[in-house]
Amino acid sequence: MAQSKHGGRKLGQSNKMTALVVDDNMINRTIHHRLLDNLGIENEVVSNGKEAVDIHYFGKMFDLVLMDMDMPIMNGIEATKKLREMGIRSVIAGVSSRAMEEEIQEFMEAGLDDYQEKPLTMPKLVSIIHKVNG
Repeated sequence: MAQSKHGGRKLGQSNKMTALVVDDNMINRTIHHRLLDNLGIENEVVSNGKEAVDIHYFGKMFDLVLMDMDMPIMNGIEATKKLREMGIRSVIAGVSSRAMEEEIQEFMEAGLDDYQEKPLTMPKLVSIIHKVNG
């Protein structure tokens, strides 16, 4: 009988994967939240990079951060740099509709572990999650 591989995580409460969705667009936040819910991943949503930095500053930790690039107050590039400066080691995946190679490169250099173009789909999300479990 074939065994499926879903990483080494057990389904105990303390070992449940957690994620933070960072996007200024309510529709994208809702889609990303539901995709994560469908995979059984506990998740919270915030609407800009400053809120993402603040939630970490106050001690909240996540296994995965889905970070939009273009947001008001603090964009995804600034927020990713700040999180890395704070020592945050979560997998940070950039999720954006931007296709300009220079912008994607700048986002990656800010400290991303992965980049996926919007719209985020289940296969793209599973690919990101493999990086968390890897």
